[in-house]
Amino acid sequence: MKSDEFAQRVLDWYDMHGRKDLPWQHDKTPYRVWVSEIMLQQTQVATVIPYYARFMAALPDVHALAAASDDEVLHLWTGLGYYSRARNLHKAAKQVVAEHAGEFPRSIEGLMALPGIGRSTAGAIASISMGLWAPILDGNVKRVLARFGAVEGWPGEKQVHDRLWRMAERYTPQNRVQAYTQAMMDMGATLCTRSKPSCLLCPVKEGCEARLLGEPARFPGSKPRKTLPVRQCVMPLLLNEEGEVWLQRRPPSGLWGGLWCPPQLDDKASFAVWLQAQPLQVEGREALPPLRHTFSHFHLDIQPVLVRVSAGSGVAEEGRLWYNLRQPSRLGLAAPVKKLLKLIEVHLPTVA
Repeated sequence: MKSDEFAQRVLDWYDMHGRKDLPWQHDKTPYRVWVSEIMLQQTQVATVIPYYARFMAALPDVHALAAASDDEVLHLWTGLGYYSRARNLHKAAKQVVAEHAGEFPRSIEGLMALPGIGRSTAGAIASISMGLWAPILDGNVKRVLARFGAVEGWPGEKQVHDRLWRMAERYTPQNRVQAYTQAMMDMGATLCTRSKPSCLLCPVKEGCEARLLGEPARFPGSKPRKTLPVRQCVMPLLLNEEGEVWLQRRPPSGLWGGLWCPPQLDDKASFAVWLQAQPLQVEGREALPPLRHTFSHFHLDIQPVLVRVSAGSGVAEEGRLWYNLRQPSRLGLAAPVKKLLKLIEVHLPTVA
């Protein structure tokens, strides 16, 4: 199938069946498209929609995002995971305002110079919000092209990745590139799904080599499996008489960078030494049910320990604070920390 026929079939399908009412498809400014593309990395549309709505209501443009505090941005992102995305989003907004007077660069190179924007994301911003010719290669498009060309191997391998980029360039049309970009993402999300693809409904099924082979689900190749190592930690949940929990801000980079968490100790012995060093009167402690949180490269088994202390709020130190569970402030919290805080709500002291 020639490239122009491929593109036309995709566009015809989009006109009839494509998604056209997603929140970021209205008022397609570079800012709105950019935020949606960053949120959609590693995250499904249904999950992103409510987060996107809250984010846009709070930070409607790049100037608002640039002026927001780190805590506000991370609070709005809490639960989406992969928090480096939020930190890079914030950095990029500041750069757009400081270096480009609030206007996004109108080139792939200029967009890629911003933190957190790779070639595919830059292509999506440029094509969808600016109408520029710019191929994309997100996860959905990789799957469509890998099956159409029966491309062997895992797309994370350079040779496979480069071949898919060449296909993306070849099939992306000069006209209606905005619609084509959205169409390819929609096809991957709704027809050419990971399992049980709807091949009979596909507009390019006649030329799909994976379908002709009778093995569409074999493409693209899977990432080589690794057994994830398991790490353990103890998280003391210091609960005072006011119903407040002691939290501290994580370093800006690394796991849960910039988020607020309870202290994290390596083991029970470290926890005992740490607790003895705190200037607090311990009234009691209780081990709570363990919690496993899985990152991309390891499992973390968390042993939470509820520690009741007789201490008022006092004055919070920089990077540390007492978090009021009854009137929570707007802070960025890691997903497992939100679960732990929810878990101890039943242990809150009774208000007279």
